[in-house]
Amino acid sequence: MNERGPWKTISEEEKYNTPWISVSHHEVIDPSGTEGIYGVVHFKNMAVGIVPLDDELNTWIVGQYRYPIKSYSWEIPEGGADRSKPPQESAERELREEAGIVATKWTPILHMHLSNSASDEEAFLYVAQGLTFFEPEPDHNEELVSRKLPFEELYQMVMRQELTDSLTVAAVLKVKLMLLNGTLVP
Repeated sequence: MNERGPWKTISEEEKYNTPWISVSHHEVIDPSGTEGIYGVVHFKNMAVGIVPLDDELNTWIVGQYRYPIKSYSWEIPEGGADRSKPPQESAERELREEAGIVATKWTPILHMHLSNSASDEEAFLYVAQGLTFFEPEPDHNEELVSRKLPFEELYQMVMRQELTDSLTVAAVLKVKLMLLNGTLVP
Protein backbone atom coordinates (compact mmCIF):
# COMPACT_ATOMS: atom_id res chain seq x y z
CA MET A 1 0.00 0.00 0.00
CA ASN A 2 1.19 3.47 -0.91
CA GLU A 3 0.51 6.12 1.75
CA ARG A 4 -0.25 9.68 0.64
CA GLY A 5 -1.21 11.86 3.56
CA PRO A 6 -4.19 10.55 5.52
CA TRP A 7 -5.51 8.66 2.44
CA LYS A 8 -4.13 5.22 1.60
CA THR A 9 -3.97 4.03 -1.98
CA ILE A 10 -4.67 0.33 -2.37
CA SER A 11 -4.43 0.28 -6.17
CA GLU A 12 -4.25 2.66 -9.11
CA GLU A 13 -5.18 1.98 -12.75
CA GLU A 14 -5.07 4.32 -15.72
CA LYS A 15 -8.43 4.29 -17.49
CA TYR A 16 -8.02 6.98 -20.17
CA ASN A 17 -5.07 8.70 -21.81
CA THR A 18 -4.77 11.51 -24.37
CA PRO A 19 -1.91 13.87 -25.26
CA TRP A 20 -3.36 16.36 -22.71
CA ILE A 21 -4.78 14.36 -19.81
CA SER A 22 -4.95 10.94 -18.23
CA VAL A 23 -7.65 9.65 -15.90
CA SER A 24 -6.92 7.06 -13.26
CA HIS A 25 -9.13 4.98 -10.98
CA HIS A 26 -7.92 4.55 -7.40
CA GLU A 27 -9.06 2.06 -4.77
CA VAL A 28 -8.50 3.92 -1.50
CA ILE A 29 -8.99 3.97 2.24
CA ASP A 30 -10.16 7.43 3.23
CA PRO A 31 -9.16 9.26 6.45
CA SER A 32 -12.09 7.67 8.33
CA GLY A 33 -10.77 4.18 7.48
CA THR A 34 -13.52 3.48 4.94
CA GLU A 35 -12.66 1.79 1.65
CA GLY A 36 -13.74 3.65 -1.47
CA ILE A 37 -12.81 4.83 -4.93
CA TYR A 38 -11.33 8.04 -6.26
CA GLY A 39 -10.94 9.27 -9.82
CA VAL A 40 -8.01 11.57 -10.60
CA VAL A 41 -7.46 13.64 -13.72
CA HIS A 42 -3.76 14.26 -14.43
CA PHE A 43 -2.96 17.24 -16.65
CA LYS A 44 0.17 16.68 -18.70
CA ASN A 45 0.71 20.44 -19.05
CA MET A 46 0.43 23.34 -16.67
CA ALA A 47 -1.81 26.30 -17.45
CA VAL A 48 -0.55 29.85 -17.88
CA GLY A 49 -2.49 33.08 -18.13
CA ILE A 50 -1.43 36.64 -18.80
CA VAL A 51 -2.94 40.06 -18.10
CA PRO A 52 -1.19 42.40 -20.55
CA LEU A 53 -1.25 46.02 -19.33
CA ASP A 54 -0.11 49.12 -21.20
CA ASP A 55 0.85 52.44 -19.61
CA GLU A 56 -2.76 53.71 -19.85
CA LEU A 57 -4.10 50.58 -18.08
CA ASN A 58 -5.58 49.05 -21.21
CA THR A 59 -5.58 45.29 -21.52
CA TRP A 60 -6.37 42.63 -24.12
CA ILE A 61 -8.63 39.60 -23.96
CA VAL A 62 -9.27 36.86 -26.48
CA GLY A 63 -12.54 35.21 -27.38
CA GLN A 64 -13.04 31.67 -28.55
CA TYR A 65 -15.57 28.86 -28.50
CA ARG A 66 -14.82 26.41 -25.68
CA TYR A 67 -15.96 22.88 -26.51
CA PRO A 68 -16.33 21.52 -22.93
CA ILE A 69 -18.82 24.26 -21.95
CA LYS A 70 -20.38 24.51 -25.44
CA SER A 71 -20.12 28.29 -25.28
CA TYR A 72 -18.12 31.27 -26.46
CA SER A 73 -15.74 32.60 -23.83
CA TRP A 74 -13.78 35.84 -23.40
CA GLU A 75 -10.57 35.28 -21.46
CA ILE A 76 -7.13 36.64 -20.76
CA PRO A 77 -4.54 35.13 -23.13
CA GLU A 78 -3.89 31.66 -21.72
CA GLY A 79 -2.87 28.16 -22.63
CA GLY A 80 -0.84 25.08 -21.88
CA ALA A 81 2.70 25.08 -20.54
CA ASP A 82 5.21 22.27 -20.91
CA ARG A 83 6.04 20.98 -17.41
CA SER A 84 9.72 20.64 -18.37
CA LYS A 85 10.07 24.39 -19.03
CA PRO A 86 9.72 27.46 -16.83
CA PRO A 87 6.05 28.57 -16.94
CA GLN A 88 6.94 32.14 -17.93
CA GLU A 89 8.52 30.84 -21.14
CA SER A 90 5.17 29.33 -22.12
CA ALA A 91 3.32 32.46 -21.00
CA GLU A 92 5.49 34.54 -23.34
CA ARG A 93 4.68 32.16 -26.21
CA GLU A 94 0.93 32.19 -25.48
CA LEU A 95 0.79 35.99 -25.32
CA ARG A 96 2.55 36.25 -28.69
CA GLU A 97 0.44 33.53 -30.33
CA GLU A 98 -2.98 34.57 -29.04
CA ALA A 99 -2.76 38.36 -28.82
CA GLY A 100 0.29 39.24 -30.94
CA ILE A 101 1.95 40.87 -27.93
CA VAL A 102 5.55 40.71 -26.71
CA ALA A 103 6.34 42.13 -23.25
CA THR A 104 9.61 43.28 -21.68
CA LYS A 105 8.40 43.16 -18.05
CA TRP A 106 6.84 40.08 -16.45
CA THR A 107 5.39 39.94 -12.94
CA PRO A 108 4.24 36.59 -11.50
CA ILE A 109 0.97 37.18 -9.62
CA LEU A 110 -0.57 33.78 -8.78
CA HIS A 111 0.13 30.06 -8.61
CA MET A 112 -3.10 28.06 -8.30
CA HIS A 113 -4.39 24.49 -8.25
CA LEU A 114 -7.53 24.71 -10.38
CA SER A 115 -9.62 21.81 -9.12
CA ASN A 116 -7.57 19.94 -6.55
CA SER A 117 -10.45 17.70 -5.46
CA ALA A 118 -10.38 15.92 -8.82
CA SER A 119 -7.25 16.96 -10.74
CA ASP A 120 -3.63 17.99 -10.38
CA GLU A 121 -3.94 20.91 -12.83
CA GLU A 122 -1.97 23.95 -11.75
CA ALA A 123 -1.77 27.41 -13.21
CA PHE A 124 0.73 30.26 -13.21
CA LEU A 125 -0.56 33.78 -13.83
CA TYR A 126 1.38 36.88 -14.86
CA VAL A 127 1.07 40.56 -15.62
CA ALA A 128 2.92 41.55 -18.80
CA GLN A 129 4.05 45.16 -19.34
CA GLY A 130 6.29 47.03 -21.77
CA LEU A 131 4.22 45.82 -24.69
CA THR A 132 5.07 45.61 -28.39
CA PHE A 133 2.43 44.48 -30.91
CA PHE A 134 2.59 42.02 -33.80
CA GLU A 135 0.14 39.92 -35.76
CA PRO A 136 -1.28 37.07 -33.61
CA GLU A 137 -0.21 33.52 -34.53
CA PRO A 138 -2.89 31.20 -33.05
CA ASP A 139 -2.61 27.42 -33.17
CA HIS A 140 -4.19 25.74 -36.21
CA ASN A 141 -7.25 24.67 -34.20
CA GLU A 142 -7.90 28.08 -32.61
CA GLU A 143 -10.24 30.72 -34.00
CA LEU A 144 -9.50 33.66 -31.74
CA VAL A 145 -10.72 37.22 -31.64
CA SER A 146 -8.62 39.75 -29.72
CA ARG A 147 -10.16 42.76 -28.00
CA LYS A 148 -8.52 45.80 -26.41
CA LEU A 149 -10.33 47.39 -23.47
CA PRO A 150 -9.60 49.41 -20.34
CA PHE A 151 -8.60 47.17 -17.43
CA GLU A 152 -11.39 48.71 -15.31
CA GLU A 153 -13.95 47.55 -17.90
CA LEU A 154 -12.51 44.03 -17.72
CA TYR A 155 -12.72 44.15 -13.93
CA GLN A 156 -16.38 45.23 -14.12
CA MET A 157 -17.13 42.38 -16.55
CA VAL A 158 -15.70 39.95 -13.98
CA MET A 159 -17.72 41.54 -11.18
CA ARG A 160 -20.93 41.24 -13.26
CA GLN A 161 -20.04 37.56 -13.86
CA GLU A 162 -19.94 38.07 -17.62
CA LEU A 163 -16.59 36.26 -17.64
CA THR A 164 -16.37 32.93 -15.83
CA ASP A 165 -13.03 31.45 -16.88
CA SER A 166 -11.18 30.71 -13.62
CA LEU A 167 -7.77 32.00 -14.76
CA THR A 168 -9.34 35.24 -15.96
CA VAL A 169 -11.38 35.81 -12.81
CA ALA A 170 -8.46 35.10 -10.46
CA ALA A 171 -5.94 37.15 -12.43
CA VAL A 172 -8.23 40.16 -12.86
CA LEU A 173 -9.14 40.25 -9.17
CA LYS A 174 -5.48 39.94 -8.17
CA VAL A 175 -4.39 42.70 -10.58
CA LYS A 176 -7.16 44.98 -9.31
CA LEU A 177 -5.96 44.43 -5.73
CA MET A 178 -2.34 45.05 -6.73
CA LEU A 179 -3.30 48.29 -8.49
CA LEU A 180 -5.30 49.45 -5.46
CA ASN A 181 -2.52 48.75 -2.96
CA GLY A 182 0.24 50.13 -5.18
CA THR A 183 2.21 46.90 -5.64
CA LEU A 184 1.64 47.11 -9.40
CA VAL A 185 2.32 50.34 -11.23
CA PRO A 186 1.45 50.99 -14.89
